[in-house]
Amino acid sequence: MSEHTNKTIGSIGPIDGDAIVYCDGFFNTPSGKTAHGLVRHTRRYRVLSVIDRVHAGRDAREVLDGVPNGIPVVADLTAALEDAKVRGVTPTYFVIGLAPDGGRLPPEARAVVREALLAGLNVDSGLHDFLSDDPALVAIAAAQGTTLRDVRKTPGRAELHAFSGRIEQVGSFRVALLGTDSAVGKRTTAWLVVDEFRRRGISAELIGTGQTAWLQGAKHGIILDSLINDFVSGELENAIVECWEDLHPAVMVVEGQGSLMNPAYPGGFEILAAARPHVVVMQHAPARREYDGFPGYVLHDIGRQIEAVEILSDKPVVAITVNHEGLDTKEAIAAACAELEAVTGLPAEDPLVNGVVRVVDAIAAQMRSMQAAGAAGAVTR
Repeated sequence: MSEHTNKTIGSIGPIDGDAIVYCDGFFNTPSGKTAHGLVRHTRRYRVLSVIDRVHAGRDAREVLDGVPNGIPVVADLTAALEDAKVRGVTPTYFVIGLAPDGGRLPPEARAVVREALLAGLNVDSGLHDFLSDDPALVAIAAAQGTTLRDVRKTPGRAELHAFSGRIEQVGSFRVALLGTDSAVGKRTTAWLVVDEFRRRGISAELIGTGQTAWLQGAKHGIILDSLINDFVSGELENAIVECWEDLHPAVMVVEGQGSLMNPAYPGGFEILAAARPHVVVMQHAPARREYDGFPGYVLHDIGRQIEAVEILSDKPVVAITVNHEGLDTKEAIAAACAELEAVTGLPAEDPLVNGVVRVVDAIAAQMRSMQAAGAAGAVTR
């Protein structure tokens, strides 16, 4: 991630401050996944409210997962500011929670960004439309003494890294959290895996690969889909090396992007090649039949996707994590997990319903097996 962003993470309290998240018209849809991530987990902000007129009046986490967490959904910025005033808190950030195909900012959202700046809020955006390239918005921010942060802006080419092989000196056990499609829940599960390792007293860090992970407070990572392709592998390696030199975690979980076979977002190749994971966990939506956003493009079979990952990485897929999209009951989720286990022979678990204990058990078993092998470089290579 570029130096214009705040790379420091604290263990207590938000890194940057209190935030209003904008997701009007897209909350609880695939194009709202940045807002979803911030509602479920962020260390960078304390989320005060989510703007979305469709679900206004409800609890944000209840909308997503059926479990309230005290973050209200409000109809507009005026309502968000009033809600904060009533609660006696002062928001300092306005965060774009949209993640539409192509990463473009809808025209109506730009008008709300202007309102937020005039209200004295700093604005953070993870879209491909850079707010800091808009002279009118820049002028308002300067007059108000606020900031515009475009998380997807990358460093200059002179600052980028080529792959060097330094990753072979990293002693962390690396887990790639890949998926069978885009917008399938990889990042959310990756955080849950990190948290479960920490709960067990094992140091773990997330290596973010997208803008939402940065917005959630990941200390080390890249914005993969904004980088010049020649430098993706090197920047990913560099993030992992920096994490090792900074924190020496026992485990690193690398957030996946897209999927190997999604026609529009074929992420994963660089992650397998450059991050050199020791094991892979696959996130899968068993009720999904076509690739996200592309009707007629049939989702490849889970067995074929696992085979492709294992051929490319020469490392095992050790567990499947399930996105329950299209599965309306716990019974349906349990049946889908049981079917996946029967077909693949791997533990399959819905992280948001049942947690990731069995998933981390499978990862830990591989860690112990490799450590027991005792060969020089068995873990790092």
